[in-house]
Amino acid sequence: MKPLEGVLVADFTTLLPGPLATLMLAEAGAEVVKIERPEGEYARMMLPQVGGHSVGFAMLNRGKKSLIADLKTEAGKAAVSDLVRRADVLVEQFRPGVMERLGFGFEAVRALNPKIVYCSISGYGQSGPRRGEAGHDLNYIAATGLLSLSPGPPDRPVVPPALIADIGGGTFPAVINILLALRSRDRTGEGTRIDIAMADAMFTFAWYALTTFAATGKAPKQGELRYVGDSPRYHLYPTKDGKLLACAALEPHFWSAFCGVIGLSKELALDSRDPVATRAAVKKTIAAETADYWRPKLAAADCCATIVATLEEALADRHFVERGLFGRKIEMPDGREIGAMPLPIEPSLRVEDGTRPFPVLKR
Repeated sequence: MKPLEGVLVADFTTLLPGPLATLMLAEAGAEVVKIERPEGEYARMMLPQVGGHSVGFAMLNRGKKSLIADLKTEAGKAAVSDLVRRADVLVEQFRPGVMERLGFGFEAVRALNPKIVYCSISGYGQSGPRRGEAGHDLNYIAATGLLSLSPGPPDRPVVPPALIADIGGGTFPAVINILLALRSRDRTGEGTRIDIAMADAMFTFAWYALTTFAATGKAPKQGELRYVGDSPRYHLYPTKDGKLLACAALEPHFWSAFCGVIGLSKELALDSRDPVATRAAVKKTIAAETADYWRPKLAAADCCATIVATLEEALADRHFVERGLFGRKIEMPDGREIGAMPLPIEPSLRVEDGTRPFPVLKR
């Protein structure tokens, strides 16, 4: 048996944070039933599409079931109520107050099913002055100070390439807390209310900045953190052919090996003396040669320095391929198969490899 085999999840979520969380539960063996309005959730319309179906929706809802219900009707409410009575877990992702208006707030659900683990995912949580404020990933990392630490000049600000708050602040904390709540229920027999605020976890991601603030009482500014561009040992350097070298040679032995590969002088290698001069010297040296010139030399030195790969290069990387990250497939309604999303779950704890469909909206 897989860890969550026999666990029934009522999934009220849409878009990314909640659906990714319930996907992980499904991959660990849970039966996930997605509650959708008659026209289907918005993500079904998102691009890109294959054969008229959203690839993003297919990836996030692989292996789930769907319950179409109009919660404005008594029949719809009755169908969902029946599911909720039997469910072990309920996951919702509306703004605070919406589930209450739909008739499935925590107190109403607990009256139907006292043992349920009820997980709410929202931007700012179920309490506090900002609880009803609209937002998306970029807003949450902006409101918590994390975005202010991002490198890049003011006239060319950098938008992070990952949805940090959605996944790191929504999906992962939701899964962790649901599993903790199920473990607690095993001992006590009681359900739990879980309040996941995507913004809250952004302070966890700013842990190193918080250490500086705790020690000095002064918050670091953009470019002042060792791990966010201040140190020449943890920096991005352009190569001659327009690629980037990611240097993370923080420890002395890695930094010494890196400096040996690029021929940096002993004076500049003592980067604490003049970090700006050291960064400039490293930048000039790396820019004098191509990525293909540096790649084998850095690999031989084993010094935490990597040429930045494109997504296509990473998907073809023998290491990731042999680890089986891309072996799972999704069956599309027209018979085609597309790659499933890699998930950070131990393979032995997941359902069997192979092709699993996603719920198709029946009109």
